Amino acid sequence: RVNQARDWILNMMIEQVLTEQAAEEAGITVSDAEVDQYMQDMVAESGGEDAFRAKLEEWGETYEQARREVRAQMIGMRMTERVVAEVPETTEQVHARHILVETEEEARHVKSQLDAGADFASLAKAHSKDRSTRDSGGDLGFFPRGILVAAEVEEAAYALQPGQVSDVVSSPMGFHIVQVLERDADRAVGAENLQLLREQAVQSWVEGLWAQAEVERFVEAGQ
Repeated sequence: RVNQARDWILNMMIEQVLTEQAAEEAGITVSDAEVDQYMQDMVAESGGEDAFRAKLEEWGETYEQARREVRAQMIGMRMTERVVAEVPETTEQVHARHILVETEEEARHVKSQLDAGADFASLAKAHSKDRSTRDSGGDLGFFPRGILVAAEVEEAAYALQPGQVSDVVSSPMGFHIVQVLERDADRAVGAENLQLLREQAVQSWVEGLWAQAEVERFVEAGQ
């Protein structure tokens, strides 16, 4: 556990340095006045200078250490805000539905019924294992790229035009038949999906920082 805690702290420190480097490259800064104001607010919330310094002493921190941490946090917040702001609020979306079954044989059987003119929604209600969409005829609603749990279903949906039905699509969840009902080249992203896309963007950005650091570390080690 001690090793795990030490690794976690080390990773946090490395990520902080990477974030500050990225912010510098992006021209994002936090002024001394802004840090001072934040510190003053913290002092006021703590009940005054003496109470604040007593709390820092309890935490084993000096005022200057706390000030550096505040600056790092503010820079991190600004970088996060920048990444989030780049996620578009409108984008291409498809409205699709699917039928999920356990075996390829069952999926082929459902597909043959659809090819023969059977109603997609009725088959979804009768056969789909996806409880969240089964009662609505397999309806997934409108969704942008990067939302669905099964990326294979999303890829199939974006390859179809309205009215078209996919072949059998395999995913870790099982076997799917996908149909696209509508496409919209520029549709507002719903609040829940937008939040998810923003979280993904921040996660991808952080992973990119680490990947770059690993590349630099590898290059340096090879020199």
